[in-house]
This record gives sequence, C-alpha cells and structure tokens, in this order.
Amino acid sequence: MSSAPTTAANPLRDRRDRRLPRIAGPAGLVIFGITGDLAKRKLMPAIYDLANRGLLPPSFALTGFGRRKWSTAEFAEVVHDAVREHARTPFNERTWDQLVSGFRFVQGEFGDDDAFDRLAQTVQTLDEQRGTGGNHAFYLSVPPDAFPVVLRQLARSGLSGRSAEGWRRVVIEKPFGHDLASAQELDRVVSEVFPPDSVFRIDHYLGKETVQNILALRFANQFFEPVWNAHYVDHVQITMAEDIGIGTRAGYYDGIGAARDVIQNHLLQLLALTAMEEPVSFDSDALRAEKEKILAAVTLPEDLSLHTARGQYAAGWQGGVQVRGYLEEDGIPADSNTETYAAMRLDVDTRRWAGVPFYLRAGKRLGRRVTEIAVVFKRAPHLPFDLTDTRELGQNALVIRVQPDEGVTIRFGAKVPGTAMEVRDVTMDFGYGHAFTENSPEAYERLILDVLLGDPPLFPRQKEVELSWQILDPVMEAWARSGRPETYMPGSWGPPGSNDMLALDGRAWRRP
Repeated sequence: MSSAPTTAANPLRDRRDRRLPRIAGPAGLVIFGITGDLAKRKLMPAIYDLANRGLLPPSFALTGFGRRKWSTAEFAEVVHDAVREHARTPFNERTWDQLVSGFRFVQGEFGDDDAFDRLAQTVQTLDEQRGTGGNHAFYLSVPPDAFPVVLRQLARSGLSGRSAEGWRRVVIEKPFGHDLASAQELDRVVSEVFPPDSVFRIDHYLGKETVQNILALRFANQFFEPVWNAHYVDHVQITMAEDIGIGTRAGYYDGIGAARDVIQNHLLQLLALTAMEEPVSFDSDALRAEKEKILAAVTLPEDLSLHTARGQYAAGWQGGVQVRGYLEEDGIPADSNTETYAAMRLDVDTRRWAGVPFYLRAGKRLGRRVTEIAVVFKRAPHLPFDLTDTRELGQNALVIRVQPDEGVTIRFGAKVPGTAMEVRDVTMDFGYGHAFTENSPEAYERLILDVLLGDPPLFPRQKEVELSWQILDPVMEAWARSGRPETYMPGSWGPPGSNDMLALDGRAWRRP
C-alpha cells in the first residue's frame, strides 16, 4: 500500500498534532539560584506550563540547587506555590503528580565540592531511575560574579562532560558581562567548560511572541518589505518604558543602569531584527548571521553629547502616589551617577538604511509600561490638498507592540466624514488577544523548551554579544566623563535632553 500523500489537502496530515516536533525528549534541568525571584516568578511556572501543554516527556526531572536546608518535599512545596501563583495554564493534578515525581533538591554553596559531588550523584541516579538518558541542562540563574565558580565546579565534578549517550548544556542569564572586556572574559571561562553549541545565552525578549512576529510580519507578507528601506522610512523609534522604579534591585541595578540593563541586549536585538536582511532560511546560523551583519554596521554619531541622553528619576507624584527618587531608594549611594533613563541615536551603514536614524530609549518611572518598535515613514512627496485639509495629518507609522497588549498598529490618513475634504490620522489594530484563540506562551516557556530541544535560533551567540558591547562601550565611556545625569519627574517621558536630542534632527518622540 502506498503512503498517504503529504499535501495540504490530506486530512490526515492536517489533523496531525502540531506539538509533535516540539516535544522534548528525556532530559533533566538543574537550576542554580532556585530560591531567587526569577526562578519563582518565571522558571518554575514555565516548566509547569510546558508540562501542562504536553511538551515535556514523562521522564523530565527538575533539580534545584541552593543554600536553603530544604528536603525535596519542601522544595516541591515551594514550586507548588510558585506554580499556583504565577502559572499561565490552569492547575492540573495529573500534570503536577507526574512532574513532582521528578523533583530533587541539593543543598550547598557554589564553592562546596561535596555539594557538587552530591549533585553529580543525583544526576546519575535520575539517569538510572528516571530515564533522563544522560541529557541535562544547567541553568545559571545567579549573579554574573558567580558564573566562574559554578562553571568550574561543573567541570570538576564531571557534570559538564557529555555522557556516552546524552548531551550537556548550560544556560546563562544576562547580563553577559558589563563591557566588551568582561564579556570576552566570561566567554573564555564558559568555553573552557562547554563547547559553543552547548552554550545558550538567554535574552528573554527573543522568546516573546511579538518579537518573533517581527520576522513573520516582514518576510511572510509582500506589502511591507518593498517600503522597508531608506526610500520610504524616515526614522525608527524603539522604546522600552517602565512605570516602576528599581524596587529591591538596588544591589544589581546601581552601577549597571538602563543602557547596560536593556539597551545592550533587548533593544539592540530588536534593532537587529527590524533592520536585518532576509535570511536564506530560519535555521540558527542563517538568522544569527544576518543579525550580526546589522550589529556590525551600526555606527555612533560623532558628537555623543548631542545625540545621547541620560537621566535619573526624581521624587514626586506618580499615579496619585508619592514615590522616592532614585538617590533616595534603599541601597543607592547618595552620589550615584547610574542612569535610570538612557536614549541614543544609532545609524546603520547599509544600502537599505543609509540616512535613516534609529532612536533607542529605555527608562524607569516613565509615563506607562510599554515596549514598542515604531517604523515612521516619510511624508508623501506631494499632497494635492489645501494646507488646511491636512493640518491634523501626521506621518504614517507601523508600530509593533511588544508589551503589553501585544500586536501591530498601522497609522495612516483617512478622510473625515463630512462635506469638506479633511484628512486625519486613523489607526488599524491587530491584537494577539483578538486574532487568535490560543494564549501566547510566556517567553521562558519557549526558551526553556528550545534549550531542551537544542534549538538555538533565539539565543544570541558570543559574536552578537561582543558587537553589542562595541556599540555601547563608547557611550558609557563618554557618559563617565560628562558629570551627572539629568533629573526627570516620575510619570514623565524622560529628561529634557532626550527631547532635545530628537529636536536637533527635526523630529520628536512619539507618545506610546
């Protein structure tokens, strides 16, 4: 009997479970920093949601490593509470019972040889009893200064070495260093323990559905790409605004600041995806190669004092609540120069983008929480209307909303109903929540699953990291020589210098 044809008309193929290529094989995940906020709010719930969606194998094992003197049962209670509070999918007893049977906890310090020997024994026992097959990923949800000691312990205990039948991988959370030199040193330490194809650098923004949709928007549609260039695009604005302060992150944030925290990674990745050429395919090497070409083509303005801006939020009222200024936050030195707002102009020296400025901004205590990419088009070369007919007409724009309210908005001119010819801006909206019945998976779900599958396209490799630091380092050096950041009021959209930066080019920030 001949096999069924593999055509779109084949109902057997159409009914195939779309999850099949995305179900992980036997594997275990070890999380260092399991007691931290990221693990509780994101990692544990993501693992449960993957299991609840049928994307983890029955043999999956989760091992926590931490200083707390927990039994495995106590660890399971912590995971249970985190799942109940933060999971995206409903709680299912069958899913939980299957998942919890693979939980283990190892107590110890990062420098404790005995603890890592116990961890190695735990992993071996899971292979024998749970059927994880020698496949284990090690997730470093720890401060960057702890990376070297954990990596060396993994090497010393034999945990980093590939087993005869399985794989070993390491997951590293940003920041990937604090400048180019430290990023290169971190890579040297990682490379001594794991080969490049086993290193997964997490930038959770790349796991967001809307970020991935940039590629679908550009390359799956015919009518965007012909105008996606300097002939039609006036400029691009990439914004990541938060309406909160630093909270309890003083120990991490001070000395890092907005530029290192999100522009070096998140926003430069968004720039690369927006500006890149079409890859020959969407495998990891082709996608990364195009992003790297764009990052290598990014140039800084000659006068950084005019084309960058930085600020610190002051004390004041926001949302009807009196909030503290950055220098009044717990744990922040009174003379700190760390910026809570950063903005800069970048240019991309390619034929497609010659003369098109890319404006990036990120900050805390701003008007509202929003991340978006706004591609602002040039005005029509000729308008056959009276000036009064188009006085309320702005520039066309395509806005990709990354968060919240994920979707795409197109702004264009339309005639106002009535007897006069009056043209005014209107918008067309696409929202994920309205267009699809499926809920968007959380970014960490996609990324953890990709680690277990060994699927690397959404993970930046070392060259991307280094190119990003080469862009940012001169800005940070210039700021270090230029005194204190400007202050700005909470609930505003940043310091005056940020508006001046765009006004110098005859442009203005759009109001998200």
